[in-house]
Amino acid sequence: MKLHAVDCFCGAGGMTQGLRDAGIDVVLGIDIDGRAGATYEANHGRTTAFLKADIRTVRVEDVRRRLQGRPASDLVLAGCSPCQFWSKMHTLREKSEQGSRLLLDFARLVEALRPGYVVVENVPGLARHGHEVLETFSRDLQSWGYQGLASGTVSCAKYGVPQTRERFLLLASRRHASITLPPHATDDPTTVRDVLGSKNGFARLEAGQRCPEDSFHYASALSPSNLDRIRMTPHDGGDRQAWSSTDLQIPAYVGRDEAFRNVYGRMWWDRPAPTLTTRFNSLSNGRFGHPQEDRALSLREGAALQTFPRDYEFVGTIKETSRQIGNAVPPALARAVGSHLRELARSDQASRVAG
Repeated sequence: MKLHAVDCFCGAGGMTQGLRDAGIDVVLGIDIDGRAGATYEANHGRTTAFLKADIRTVRVEDVRRRLQGRPASDLVLAGCSPCQFWSKMHTLREKSEQGSRLLLDFARLVEALRPGYVVVENVPGLARHGHEVLETFSRDLQSWGYQGLASGTVSCAKYGVPQTRERFLLLASRRHASITLPPHATDDPTTVRDVLGSKNGFARLEAGQRCPEDSFHYASALSPSNLDRIRMTPHDGGDRQAWSSTDLQIPAYVGRDEAFRNVYGRMWWDRPAPTLTTRFNSLSNGRFGHPQEDRALSLREGAALQTFPRDYEFVGTIKETSRQIGNAVPPALARAVGSHLRELARSDQASRVAG
C-alpha cells in the first residue's frame, strides 16, 4: 500500500517536497501562479505533473485523469491556500477577501474526489478570525464521512523548522474514526546555527555579492546608510537601538524606539529565526539581518531556513524567488504530516489484515 497525493495551491513545491520525503507519491500539483509552477516543474517535473489552474474553476475531470484510477481511499488531498486574509498583514484587502473563500473552493474537490485524507495548512489567523469559513468546511467534511478530524496551531520549530513560525493544521480522514496532529519531531527548537554559517557550507558574502558556486546564495545590495546601520548593529541579535541616537535614526521611529523593534535587527545564532516573509531578503522588512555578516539573508539562506534542500532550484526574478520561498509550506513540516499519515495508513492496513 502506498499513499498518493494531489497538492493544491502547490506554489514552489514545499508541501510536495515534504510529502515525497515522507514516501508519498505526489501525482499532481495545482497552482494559478505559472512562475511558481516553473519552479515546481524544475524540481518535481520528472515524477509529478503540474496543472496551471484556478482552484475555483479547475475541472474535477482533469484531476481524476491524472490520478489514473488510483484508489481514492489512498489519496491525500492537500490544500494550502494563500493566507493574506487571515494574516496580520492585510496589504491587498480586496484580493485577500477573495482568497478567504478559497478553502470552500478547495472543498469542492474534496466532495468530488472523496480522498482518504485531507490536509489543510494555513496561518493561525484562519482559526482565530475565519471560524465561520472553517466551521462550514469542517461541517461539510463530517457530512461527507470524515469522522476523523483534528486541527490546531503548531510550532514549526518543533518539527525541525528553524523559525518561530506557527501554522494552523487540519487533518481529516475517511479511514479512521479518530485522528491526531503529527507528534513533535523534537522538543528542542532548531536554531539558525543548526542551518546557516560556514560549518553548514554557506560562503561568507558581502551585501550585493553572489556566491560563484551557488547563484541563489545572493545577498541584496544595501544603500550606504543601511550599510552603516547594519555595521553598527551588534552581532547575534542586535537591533536598531544601537544607532537610534545617531543621524542614522529613521524619522518614522524618532521617539518610538519600541515600535517594530525587530526591523533592521539581526537574527540570533542560537534561537530560531523569525517567521520568514516574502521580503526576508530585505534588511528593512524585519529581523532579517545575518547574525554576524553585514547584510540581510541571502535567497539560499532563506530557502534553508524554510528547510528546502540545498540543491532546490528556483525560477524567476529575485522578487519572485523570495516570494516563492516566503510563501512556501516548510518541507520539514510537510514531511512530518506525510510520515504521520503513512503511519496511520499502515496501522489501518495492519488492523484490517488482523481482522
